[in-house]
Amino acid sequence: MKDFMTVAKEAALKAGEILRDNINGAREISYKGKINLVTEMDRLSERTIVAVLHAAFPGHGIVAEEETDIDKGSEFRWIIDPLDGTTNYAHGYPNFSVSIALEKSGEVILGVVYDAMRNEVFTGEKGRGAYLNGKGITVSKAETLIRSLLATGFPYDRMTSEKNNLNYFSALLMASQEVRRSGSAALDLCSVAAGRLDGYWELKLNPWDVAAGSLIVREAGGTVTDFSGTRFSISDREILASNGRIHHQMVEILQKA
Repeated sequence: MKDFMTVAKEAALKAGEILRDNINGAREISYKGKINLVTEMDRLSERTIVAVLHAAFPGHGIVAEEETDIDKGSEFRWIIDPLDGTTNYAHGYPNFSVSIALEKSGEVILGVVYDAMRNEVFTGEKGRGAYLNGKGITVSKAETLIRSLLATGFPYDRMTSEKNNLNYFSALLMASQEVRRSGSAALDLCSVAAGRLDGYWELKLNPWDVAAGSLIVREAGGTVTDFSGTRFSISDREILASNGRIHHQMVEILQKA
């Protein structure tokens, strides 16, 4: 049997190359909500990844954002976001990623996030550390929130729901050095893992948004929880990731907000 990581990277690179080569093409756009869009490239990327994984591991389950939900009754399940940052991509804004995770008996054991525009492959395996293009990465050493660079995102229902992250954003913006908003949860998580960001939070995400990136953060020495700081599941609707050193400070701000 082929190595899990080798195949995951192969799938991510193949899909990422397709996305990169077509970023300036004409888009076929449809909407899953008022502002939640999907392009033909989301679906093409997903089909490319699924084909690679299924060929190597035909007995594995696969779930992906757009159209794939295969249940083989296996202890292994692949979790795929074929294009994380679709809105960016649809506008030709070059910040997006491919995210692939592998779950064994409900626990994520492997993650790959590919930033095709920068040719950066982030990887992590449970108990084996986190890597960027094959070199080990670790979280930052920032000790205080006021000297920390954070990132976040906003939910698609922000126009109609009171739980729209604006209160958290305002509070953490005032308590930190700065807050960025890139449009790709997977890349934000990997930036925490690589020490480029000190912390990240977001709500109303899905398992495919966070499965790979959350493992990579933990393997880089970071902390990943819900907003209470007590637990984390990829099925939770909120995530807080940090270098660990500022985690309790972020929890305090989120709880007050």
